[in-house]
Amino acid sequence: MATIELRLSSKIQKETGRSEVLLRLYQGSKLNLRAKTGIFVSPAHFEYYIDRKKTQLLGVKVPDKAITVTKEDAVKNHFIIFDRGEIAIRNRLETEDKKFHDAAKGRIDAMKKFILEAYDNESKDLINSDWLQGMIDRFNHPEKYQAKEEQVKERSVFDLMEEYLSKKEFSYDHTKSFRSVMRSFARYEAYIRYTDKDRRGFNFKVDTVTRKDIEDFREYLKKEYLYAKEYPKLYGKLMQDYPVEITVKHKTAKLVERGDNTIIKQMKRLKAFFFWLIEKEYTKNRPFDGIKIGSEVYGSPVYITIAERDAIANYDLSAYPDLEVQRDIFVFQCLVGCRVGDLMRFTEGNISGGFLQYIPNKTHDEKPITARVPLLDKAKELIEKYRGRDKRGRLFPFIAPQNYNYAIKEVFAKCGITRDVIVRNPTTGEEEVRPLNEVASSHMARRTFVGGLYSKVQDPNLIGKMSGHVEGSKAFVRYRKIDDDLLKSVVSLID
Repeated sequence: MATIELRLSSKIQKETGRSEVLLRLYQGSKLNLRAKTGIFVSPAHFEYYIDRKKTQLLGVKVPDKAITVTKEDAVKNHFIIFDRGEIAIRNRLETEDKKFHDAAKGRIDAMKKFILEAYDNESKDLINSDWLQGMIDRFNHPEKYQAKEEQVKERSVFDLMEEYLSKKEFSYDHTKSFRSVMRSFARYEAYIRYTDKDRRGFNFKVDTVTRKDIEDFREYLKKEYLYAKEYPKLYGKLMQDYPVEITVKHKTAKLVERGDNTIIKQMKRLKAFFFWLIEKEYTKNRPFDGIKIGSEVYGSPVYITIAERDAIANYDLSAYPDLEVQRDIFVFQCLVGCRVGDLMRFTEGNISGGFLQYIPNKTHDEKPITARVPLLDKAKELIEKYRGRDKRGRLFPFIAPQNYNYAIKEVFAKCGITRDVIVRNPTTGEEEVRPLNEVASSHMARRTFVGGLYSKVQDPNLIGKMSGHVEGSKAFVRYRKIDDDLLKSVVSLID
């Protein structure tokens, strides 16, 4: 719990005889920030604002109640003059000086409360000296910030979405997915304006969007691919021309049917955005209240066996040098179990004492943990094979994530890893049989690492330390598929 301590500046204003109250915000060894309050009091009155004994114990000098002043000032300020010549403050309930300092005390108390409440509601990554001084300025000059908040109301939802992305600093994949939500939002606005004559000027505004609007948008996500067929000219334009606030263009000319999982994910990301707006005090509107989004449903995870991994690693791809590079990267990923977004930023700096160490990008803004993976000899050989090959200093010469996925599918086909597997169709939710090479991707490498380990050691916490899954991760549960050999060994116990 954060605490505020007050002290007084040693500088005294000549014209008033007052000094500025200084503020320190601290919490153990984690936080220690100082700032000026912009509030001035006389040293003789400072005792009203602090825990006198505690402050003295901390080494802060606190003026005594009895102070020495000139007789002229004493008469002017209605002080009492004792027989021995010492001058002290008398009861000044009726004086302007007392009224001034009572008001100052009220401001100090209100400022402390304002800062502590803001601190409790703020992301701790944003707490620094500038933040503290900014909170004080907001307290002292609310009219200035009220004007800013009025300006926010005039900003489009896409402006605010762009700010959300810049402030949150999500991983590449999360950012990419949220931009998909933004584009869907923009197309929905345009669709409403085009098809509903009563809402030609329709816009999403964060202060006025309703629960019904959100529910209508979810229904739109389900049927958008049908609307694209019904209005091909409209959607041909919409897929290229987005509001200027959306800084990344997207020119795919085809919309496909979305599965329930995709829609649920988009709705969750949109809900998180609205929670951020409320946290930042950009709006008090809560359109998601009462809406049940649901949870994604996944089939059993598909991963390759250790034997299949080794077959891929040892297959001669010298006739396809570009494909060989991507094969080697995939094998390395199978040996360390990281996400592709983390894989593509690894450098020599992530290697220490025979371990790969990194903070998973997906969780760095929520529950930062450090994944530590001992490097097998094969992983070390691959690092050495590509040392110095990447112009950006990364461990491997990477290509775009989507092209990497295409290459993995081709590698599987050439290596003959094409057995049939049962997968859940993401659109229909039905199970279907597909060749393994058609469903292979970078994430299969991560599943191979986790699934392979779990078939040998059924300790999710131990494996999670290497895979970078947070404790209690729902995703991790899906990876813990027990393979057929393990099932057979269990059943054999009752033979």
